[in-house]
Amino acid sequence: MNSQKALTQPFLHVARCLMLGALLHLSTASAADVALAGFAYAGDLASSAARFPVTKQLEASLGPRGINVMLDKAMQGKTPDNFTLVPRIESLAGRDQAVAVALVMTSEMVSTEEIGGVVKLTVQLRGQAMFFDFKSKTVLRAYPLSFAYLDVLAQAPTQEQIAERMLALYQGTNGKPGILARFATAVNRASLPANVPRFVQVGKVTIGDEARAAFPPELANGAGEAWIADMFGEALSAKLGIPILPYAKGYAIGNVMSMTIGDSTVFNLKLPEPDYVLSADVVKLKKIVYSEQAAGKSFVYGTQMDLRLEEPMSGKAYLHSLVKNGEVKVVSAHQTTLDDFPAYEDAMRGLFTKLARAIGGEEAAWLKSAAAAPDINQQMTTTRDLLLLCK
Repeated sequence: MNSQKALTQPFLHVARCLMLGALLHLSTASAADVALAGFAYAGDLASSAARFPVTKQLEASLGPRGINVMLDKAMQGKTPDNFTLVPRIESLAGRDQAVAVALVMTSEMVSTEEIGGVVKLTVQLRGQAMFFDFKSKTVLRAYPLSFAYLDVLAQAPTQEQIAERMLALYQGTNGKPGILARFATAVNRASLPANVPRFVQVGKVTIGDEARAAFPPELANGAGEAWIADMFGEALSAKLGIPILPYAKGYAIGNVMSMTIGDSTVFNLKLPEPDYVLSADVVKLKKIVYSEQAAGKSFVYGTQMDLRLEEPMSGKAYLHSLVKNGEVKVVSAHQTTLDDFPAYEDAMRGLFTKLARAIGGEEAAWLKSAAAAPDINQQMTTTRDLLLLCK
């Protein structure tokens, strides 16, 4: 059986290269034009209202074309470095070769926390600048995006106030670019592969039972795993400038990803098989008292993850280590309620951000104390070399 598998793998590899070569010839032969497909939701249309309630409310308030009106404005005058952006996907009709790009939202989160008579409101969005072949309905590459908004209110927020903050996430606030501007920047910098590319994906995420207890209800039923995959992928993409294939388990069945454009057009997009798969197993989330004074307490919120980078075809692991990270949160003695999860989120995001920097050659001191593998420095070098092949 093993000898048969060994004989079969080279032929599968050749066949895959021929298939991708044909696909990329199709996709890049006219890469001078990329059409703006518009605003979209990852996943099926039926559940989008439950997964994006505030964005759906905002979209309905903006008229028939919804958020696409703001997206068009954000893209006006943009001149991408590596292709010409044409205004609408309809302009690809009748062409033999066609590439499109969409702003695909993958999650929204809203949380509140009462602190000493005031309410802390957190609103967060995650999405992707996704390029796909319009004819073959195949994802070519994707660049993860996110933005979070923090506010303090005198009382629990109304739906109107939450919608206002969600609008700020899309348009930008306090001098920070919103999701629409971040999408425009990603498109401007993006490139389409001229040769058969290598693909990387955060393909496996698990949450241990002990850690699962700290996750809020809205991150149940697979949403938490997809959320972690998005966070991991975004950290790597931002630091190394690489595209990351979408997390299939969160939005795809049978390696086919469902995407709903704002006008309710549904695309079922095929995801290429990744050459390298990143895995994250959230082993533990832990909270300990760091210091205590009359004014309040400081807590360290920590996370421990088992991280891997492996080649699916051979099963070879290039990165494999337990990695931990902690972040300090100060809690006032006047705080009446405490939502631990935002602090755990900071710990997980911090781990991914610092790991991405370590792969890029930074964070040497943090890596030495955070990673359990004795050869972690060599693993970082190997991982960096492999991931940069996916640009």
